Amino acid sequence: MDFKALLNTEEYRFLHEDPRLGRRIMLLGLSGSYGYGTNREGSDIDFRGVTLNLPSDILGLTEFEQFEDRRTDTVIFSFRKLISLLLNCNPNTIEILGLDEDQYMIRTDLGQELLDNRGLFLSKRAAASFGHYADAQLRRLQNAIARDALPQPTREQHILRSVQHAMDDFNRRHETAAEDRAQLFIDDAVTEGMEKEIFIRASFEHYPLRRYTDLMNALNMVVRDYDRIGKRNHKKDDNHLNKHAMHLVRLFMMGIDILREAEIRTHRPEEDLKLLRSIRNGDFMQDGVLVPAFYEIVSDYESRFKEAEAASRLPDNPDMEAVEHFVETINRRVVMEDIG
Repeated sequence: MDFKALLNTEEYRFLHEDPRLGRRIMLLGLSGSYGYGTNREGSDIDFRGVTLNLPSDILGLTEFEQFEDRRTDTVIFSFRKLISLLLNCNPNTIEILGLDEDQYMIRTDLGQELLDNRGLFLSKRAAASFGHYADAQLRRLQNAIARDALPQPTREQHILRSVQHAMDDFNRRHETAAEDRAQLFIDDAVTEGMEKEIFIRASFEHYPLRRYTDLMNALNMVVRDYDRIGKRNHKKDDNHLNKHAMHLVRLFMMGIDILREAEIRTHRPEEDLKLLRSIRNGDFMQDGVLVPAFYEIVSDYESRFKEAEAASRLPDNPDMEAVEHFVETINRRVVMEDIG
């Protein structure tokens, strides 16, 4: 398919006419199944990209985070918004920087500068955003979407694992002192209707109140998400389950690449695609339930991911001084209208 020609059709006129897009678009590339290489007949076409902020966003009072056209499944982030997401190795945005050469429909000189500096955004934060997120999603798949609902104590163990990952990531970001780190554990429940529940044991000696509030909000968000998903309609069709399962494995694959090789590889190599397509096509689904072989595969990828995380030479956090210098360089050119 000629994707570049597609962008010149009436359906994509907004790319050329919207004042925040047009020549301001730095990068625009394939996303979704075409971006990963898992597309098949009838797959949707998704585009993701980044556009420069207006000078008034930088110096004035205007604000802009992203442009979205739902008809065409196109999402274009502002440069400022993208940077904030890249700093956390957000999977849905960092993949924009790891496409194959021919998967970019638009790539300006400033867009190439962003690609050349993608290493600035690689850190061990990927452990949370890729591996831990995929791990939590798997537990949700087992517990809420698949039709083999787990006992409450087992479900609580899964929630504990995800909450602990969230806490570990929070501590890594804020360099929390050992004496100010809380401990999570499971014990007999005191909440009515539960057999077991998660407790927290903590002693904070000199901890900022606002940071404490942020920590509690992060942990509560994980628990709230589990509760919300647990109330969803479980009668999801097999096609949805297969697609969901495939993306869990894909997230592990991408996370391992980043942690072990400091490489963003969005379009998966053929060896990976064989497995991903097999999952997508339902080879691991039987009577509406994912078979044990699927969970064995995921367990293997979990082990590989943990090994990659432990051996990773990436920094705990991005070099914010270097990131700030890069962002300032781009924004100076925006303000001076030197964007090519």
